[in-house]
Amino acid sequence: MAEIRAEEPASTISKTFLIKPKLKSKPRSLPQTPESKYWSSFKSTKIPNLVSSISSLSFSPSPPHLFATAYSTSVSLFSPLSLSDGDVSPSSTISSFSDVVSSIAFRNDGLLLAASDLSGLIQVFDVKTRTPLRRLRSHTRPVRFVKYPVLDKLHLLSGGDDAVVKFWDVAGESLVLDLMGHKDYVRCSDCSPVSPDLFVTGSYDHTVKVWDVRVENSRSVLEVNHGKPVEDVIYLPSGGLIATAGGNSVKIWDLIGGGRMVYSMESHNKTVTSICVGRVRKENDGAESMEDRILSVGLDGYMKVFDFGNMKVTHSMRFPAPLMSVSFSPDCRTRVIGTSNGIIFAGRRKGKENVESGRVGNVLGFESISEPERRVLRPTYFRYFHRGQSEKPTEGDYLVMRNKKIKLAEHDKLLKKFRHKDALVSVLSRKNRENVVAVMEELVARKKLLKCVSNLDSDELGLLLTFLSKNATMPRYSSLLMGLTKKVIETRVEDIRNSDALKGHIRNLKRSIEEELRIQHSLQEIQGIISPLLRIAGRR
Repeated sequence: MAEIRAEEPASTISKTFLIKPKLKSKPRSLPQTPESKYWSSFKSTKIPNLVSSISSLSFSPSPPHLFATAYSTSVSLFSPLSLSDGDVSPSSTISSFSDVVSSIAFRNDGLLLAASDLSGLIQVFDVKTRTPLRRLRSHTRPVRFVKYPVLDKLHLLSGGDDAVVKFWDVAGESLVLDLMGHKDYVRCSDCSPVSPDLFVTGSYDHTVKVWDVRVENSRSVLEVNHGKPVEDVIYLPSGGLIATAGGNSVKIWDLIGGGRMVYSMESHNKTVTSICVGRVRKENDGAESMEDRILSVGLDGYMKVFDFGNMKVTHSMRFPAPLMSVSFSPDCRTRVIGTSNGIIFAGRRKGKENVESGRVGNVLGFESISEPERRVLRPTYFRYFHRGQSEKPTEGDYLVMRNKKIKLAEHDKLLKKFRHKDALVSVLSRKNRENVVAVMEELVARKKLLKCVSNLDSDELGLLLTFLSKNATMPRYSSLLMGLTKKVIETRVEDIRNSDALKGHIRNLKRSIEEELRIQHSLQEIQGIISPLLRIAGRR
């Protein structure tokens, strides 16, 4: 017994069991929408070492759409074309400022650049030579914004901590208007895309004012209250809507409707510091189109893309620092975001560079070398007939689009097959009164309605009577349904007498009609009481 007991542990120790290793679960990621893919396609390039917070960003309206950056006491200009090659050095830098630069703006032809600083001075520079052409000084406190009107090359708009908005004649280097109405720091402004005389300003007094330089006494023509200190304001491309940023919300206002708030987007966790209009490429049935979006950045480090047509956030992106400014290029190829720690996150979409912009060259004097232009495909070329199905259409191609098939309802399919009774039964079972009446009117036009009624079995006749008891007294359908009710009772009287269920439907129908008659009699009595009173009132 002792030997047996000694051998038992040894046999159990010699057995080995395979242990299946645990597999790591794959992280779950939500599928990207086409719009998220579009915004994610911007290849991000980091431009570091700009000393201090990026207070303002602005794109030149003319190709190749340089963008200017305001930081500390300097303004640097970058070429978007160099971002594709990984070059993050500025094309040129303007350093003739005595204080921190607060705002910059290009003129609508891209030849002049206006910049303001915290000393209250506004300077206008020639972009190509970086020469200061004008020095405008009238503000008593720091200037927070400068803006060129979209449709005007001769004037300039500015505002600052003195709560005064000033309208300048740049050519004459003189002040045209002092616009007073704000009670706190004026922080932002934008000019109307449809009129050179209209612009909007936002202030820390929570108000946004619309100004018209043609109005006497320099008073605002419209005012809305954002509810929080306003950090930024922009016109939307239509010119009838504006978007304001303040607190953690971006609000859209209808100016044509008298300043009515259309929507409030509150997806940021901290203060929204800057907003701009971006554009996204959409494909509808093979044709490409551009749709406008609002890009907003905030101190929470998030950039949000807001579709103000459908009133929803379509994309969100996180950055590792609080965001201070954002801008989007006119050619929809470049997006730049400035942070509080002196870093710019520039995104550039992949694609062929604009040949025209390559020919124009850099406005700073550096010419860009463009690739040789490929011959345009023509129907007379042999290469034209060897294109694959994946070849994308060019601007001159004629696209033949296939019309989408209209999905027909079940009763429409039955009507097309001339199965009139089945169509009537099908639509009655769906319980959609508009469709039922439409099918009945079609059957009346085909002179088949009474024949369908005479061929209905007991259950199908019950469906019809149920529908008539609920809808025959409705004024909209009574002219058709009351006549049909009379014909149904006359033609199917024997079937109704032999069925208790059908008798119940007739009782319900009778109650509905009696109730409608009672209401009509009451209305006639009320009319009889009111008519003499109206005549007496008319004589007086």
